[in-house]
Parts: sequence; C-alpha cells; structure tokens
Amino acid sequence: MANVVLDTNIIISAALSPQGTPAKIVDLVLDNEEIQLYYSVEIFAEYKRVLAYKRLNIKPEIQQKILDKISIIAVSIEPTPSAIPMPDEADRIFYDVALASGAILITGNRKHFPDEPFIMTPADFAQEINN
Repeated sequence: MANVVLDTNIIISAALSPQGTPAKIVDLVLDNEEIQLYYSVEIFAEYKRVLAYKRLNIKPEIQQKILDKISIIAVSIEPTPSAIPMPDEADRIFYDVALASGAILITGNRKHFPDEPFIMTPADFAQEINN
C-alpha cells in the first residue's frame, strides 16, 4: 500500500481541470484502496478554505464532494512539528504529515519543500505508480 499526502495545489488543480494529471491522481487516491491518504486538521482546514475562494469559482457541490470523500477515506494525524528549514514555512504542515506517516508528498510546488526523495510532482508520482 502506498501512503500519500496531497498538497492543496493538487486538490485545487484537480477541481479546476478534471482531465489533468492532478485530477487523475486525486481520483486514484480517493478511489483506490491500495493508496492511503493522510492529512491533519490544519491541512483539511486549508483544503476547505482554498476550495471556497470566490476567485476560483469551484462549485459548492464539487467542494463538498471532495471534502466529504477525504473525510471518509483519509487518515487524520497530528504530527510533531519538524525543525528542518523550509523554503515556505506555510507548507510545513504537509511536510510533517508526510514525514510522520511515511507518505509521498505530492505537490506542484517542489521549490517550497526541502529536496527529499519522498516529495514528488504529479508527473513524478504518475510515473512512479505506472512502473
């Protein structure tokens, strides 16, 4: 079983572009019993807050469908904050959950994270699971 953490940009990209790689990954994660999604209370709150941004114009029913599915299938954990320097401190929540759960962190913003092998772009993850 693979463990994953999804950065908010993956969730938003999936909601905005249902045919793109992030959407395929979100669908795979939310519908595959062989992949376990992890999150924290802070991550879930960020998903909810960003999905609701008016400027993104994501339909409320799509927002709710995503959040409901995550709350049903994903595992919520509260990791101990790490001390590693972060290029973007706001992204520490994703890094710490991935670290604590032994998960792959999937993000469209690699530059916001330390250079670690468990941090992947959507394209990297898609290639990894197809091998």
